[in-house]
Amino acid sequence: MKWLLETSDAKRIETVLMRYRDRATVCVSSQAGCAMGCTFCATGDAGFGRQLSSGEIVEQVVIAARHCRSKGWGELGNVVLMGMGEPMANFRSVWSAVETMNRDLGLAARHLTISTVGVVPGIRQLAGKTLQVNLAVSLHAANDSLRDQLVPLNRKYPLSTVMKACEEYRAATGRRISFEWACIAEVNDRPSDAFELASLARPLGAHVNLIPLNPTAGGLSRGLSGSDRSRVSAFQAWLGQAGVNATIRQNRGRAIAAACGQLAARNELTARKELTACDQLAASRRRLN
Repeated sequence: MKWLLETSDAKRIETVLMRYRDRATVCVSSQAGCAMGCTFCATGDAGFGRQLSSGEIVEQVVIAARHCRSKGWGELGNVVLMGMGEPMANFRSVWSAVETMNRDLGLAARHLTISTVGVVPGIRQLAGKTLQVNLAVSLHAANDSLRDQLVPLNRKYPLSTVMKACEEYRAATGRRISFEWACIAEVNDRPSDAFELASLARPLGAHVNLIPLNPTAGGLSRGLSGSDRSRVSAFQAWLGQAGVNATIRQNRGRAIAAACGQLAARNELTARKELTACDQLAASRRRLN
């Protein structure tokens, strides 16, 4: 279930509700757009709009929770801040929203997950908080050369710095870290990539979530496409051989353009086409006159 929400100043943000057999999870946005510029991400292609307030973040959760109840699906169980934007770049509003979800909406801290592409100050701030919120690091490459290309922020916070912050988080909280890995065909889905990833994940006891890359216009223009299912399964097996637990995340939302950034991007493209059509019609009328 997808929503494209418009803020009071006409910024568009996405919220996606995913219903599974035993739970419902909502993926919420923390910024309108994103400044991180990851090469495979539709939100990154759209650029940065502004920070969302804590109220705008919480309202997305309220909308999803009400929808669950109206459909008779029970209570909303999990919230992941993995939608549009980089949560750690908006830490004050994100953390205020997390406290509100926990205190006022009754969502257990262990059912709340904050994602980051490696904003080290944010990871360190999270390590100092008492609520046991989950941390997910969107890694996507396990060496600096490749990660510089896929995740430009790596040039500011290289892998060694990110891993040190993860070690500090693990030591301070005792919480397991998840590494998110978008599987990109012939880019980061090779045996060598798996063993490099294992060398980072194993010392931390981190769990790896493998995600077949969702297609985006920007990614396709750069020759990036998702690994097929057999390749993702092979990658999971290579990680297992190296002593790392990994799960393959089920693709949700691709068919309805609800994968991260796709809905807003499609809406923006439609709006541009409509504007172009209006301009052409106006020009045609001017010629007739």
